[in-house]
Amino acid sequence: MATWSNLSLQDGASPLMEQLSFFHDHTMMILIMITVIVGYSLSYMLLINFTNHNMLHGHLIETIWTMLPAITLIFIALPSLRLLYLLDDSVDAMITIKTIGRQWYWSYEYSDFVNIEFDTYMTPESELENNGFRILDVNNRTILPMNTEIRILTSATDVLHSWAVPTLGIKIDATPGRLNQGTFTMNRPGLFFGQCSEICGANHSFMPIVIESTSTNLFLKWLAKMI
Repeated sequence: MATWSNLSLQDGASPLMEQLSFFHDHTMMILIMITVIVGYSLSYMLLINFTNHNMLHGHLIETIWTMLPAITLIFIALPSLRLLYLLDDSVDAMITIKTIGRQWYWSYEYSDFVNIEFDTYMTPESELENNGFRILDVNNRTILPMNTEIRILTSATDVLHSWAVPTLGIKIDATPGRLNQGTFTMNRPGLFFGQCSEICGANHSFMPIVIESTSTNLFLKWLAKMI
């Protein structure tokens, strides 16, 4: 049985995604109000065969149906512009990682550290552990510390890919010959799953992304093992 969590957005794990979820709920509330008012007005006139000339003609009603949509758009545009600014805001990141899209897997490079490079392939169903996630788990998870500003650089070696993790509110195109960047901060530990969001070929649906958010101490221990 489908639950509300299956139909709605994923729980946000970053401040930006929490703001995106709030904007989604804010906009949906406005849309529901408009739908109810317009639906009630149409039903009233159609079912009761009611014709009120004051509702069809006149300076007052024309002023109302011009001003109300304009005011509604203002309430939607202001938070939308704020979010667009936050999405493009470039901050001084503490950690920079680079991900390269390939057919059909991802390669990661920790640019701030020496000799930390690895590829991530989707784990076959036959090799999954009991607590594994089908079509979502990978052989090498990307370990990152929470409460840390992280910059991610994306590119590709063959065709267009798209690095997307919905829980973190981030989606960046990986374009051959071009380096795109984005930033995010994880505010809680956990596993966050994503996938390639650009149709890139036959195995497009088998390019999962797994971000493991840990404490700083666990991240430093993982670094010590990798270096």
